[in-house]
Amino acid sequence: MNYDRILIRYGEMSLKGRNRKHFVQKLKKNIKFILRDFKQIQIQSEWDRMYVLLNGEPAEEVISSLKHVFGIQSFSPAIKTEKNIEAIRAAALEIVRRAHTPGNTFKVSARRSDKTFEYDTNGLNHAVGAHILINVEDIKVDVKNPDLNLLVEIRHDAAYISGQVIQGAGGFPVASSGKAMLMLSGGIDSPVAGYLTMKRGVGIEAVHFHSPPFTSERAKQKALDLASKLAQYSGSVKVHIVPFTEIQETIHKQIPEGYTMTATRRMMLRIVEEIRQRQGALAIVTGESLGQVASQTMDSMFAINDVTSTPILRPLITMDKIDIIKIAEDIDTFEISNRPYEDCCTIFTPPSPKTRPKLDKIQAFEAKVDWSPLLEKAINHTEEVIVSARNQQIAEDTDDFF
Repeated sequence: MNYDRILIRYGEMSLKGRNRKHFVQKLKKNIKFILRDFKQIQIQSEWDRMYVLLNGEPAEEVISSLKHVFGIQSFSPAIKTEKNIEAIRAAALEIVRRAHTPGNTFKVSARRSDKTFEYDTNGLNHAVGAHILINVEDIKVDVKNPDLNLLVEIRHDAAYISGQVIQGAGGFPVASSGKAMLMLSGGIDSPVAGYLTMKRGVGIEAVHFHSPPFTSERAKQKALDLASKLAQYSGSVKVHIVPFTEIQETIHKQIPEGYTMTATRRMMLRIVEEIRQRQGALAIVTGESLGQVASQTMDSMFAINDVTSTPILRPLITMDKIDIIKIAEDIDTFEISNRPYEDCCTIFTPPSPKTRPKLDKIQAFEAKVDWSPLLEKAINHTEEVIVSARNQQIAEDTDDFF
C-alpha cells in the first residue's frame, strides 16, 4: 500500500477571518505552480486542510518541493481509507511495517473530527495500537518519545492515516500580501531579506546593479544564482539588471569622496522606484542592518530615503550578522554570496565614507548635475531575466504567483 495523497496543514493562515479564502486560494495556486512538473497530481482545498492527490506521482519528490512552499505549517504523506476499523487497522499496519526496525517504539495519535464514528479517540488509539502489537514483532509502545507517531484522523468523508509529520516553511503564501522590489546585491544580506519578505506573503522581483567592466559577468551570474535560490520559494524570480557604470563614473567625478556612497544609494533608489512603478509593486526591500556599514546608519538612511516616499521594508534591520549568516546557510545562499566576485556596491566604496551625511549637503552636491538623462538611459537599457529554481532562464512570466 503506497501513499496516495499528502495532507497539508495551514499555519498562521488558520487565524484569518473573512479573507481566509483568499489565502487558501493563493496557497493552492502556488502549490500547483511549484508542482507543475508533476502532471498527474490534483489539489483539493478545504477550510482547514488541503490535499495533494498523487495519482501515481513519486511521493518523495513531491515532498521535497512542498518543503519550500510558504503558507504550509506542516504536511504528512497519508493513506485514505474507508471509515471502518478494519480498513483503518490494515492501513496503519502497512505504514508501521514499512517504517519499523526491530526495537523501535510507536504510539497512535487519533483525532476524530467526525463525532459519529463508532470509536472515540482513546478507543481508536487502543484498537489500532493493539492490532499493531499483535502483528509486528519486537515493537513497543512509548507515548512520550516514540520512534514512530502514527496519526489516525477520522474526518467526515474518510479516514486518513500517516506515520510522518514534516515541517513546512510556515508564513503566508507568496504574493498573498502584494509585490515588492528587492535590491539584490551579491552579498549575504539581501537574499536573506528577500527570503524573509517572501515568508510574510510578499512576492518579489529583484533589481541588480551591474557596472561593467568594473564588475564581471561572473558577478552578474552570482546575482542570478542567488535569485535562483529564492525561486525555490516562488517558482521563479524576475531579475532586472541595471547598467550602472555611467552613473557611478559620474558620481565619482562630481560628488565629494565622502558622499559618493550616499549619492550612489540615492541613485539606485531612484531607479528602483521607477522600476517599481512600472511593475506595479507596492514596496522596496533592502538587506540593510542598522549600523552594519556606513550607508546603514540612521543618518545615512534618512539622507538616502529622501528620494522616495515608497515604503522600504528592512527585515534585517535589528539582526546581528551571525543570525543573518545562519539563515543564509539554511537557505543555501551563503556559499554563493561568498564567491570572490565583487558587485558595484563594493568596488566603488570610498576609503572614508560619511557615516552621518547631511541631507542638505547631498542635495546641493547632486544639484550641480542633470541626472535625469543618465537615470532614464539606465532604466531603458535594463535587462530582464526570469530564473527558475533550477537556475534556468525561462520565458514564462510570474503571473502564476503575482
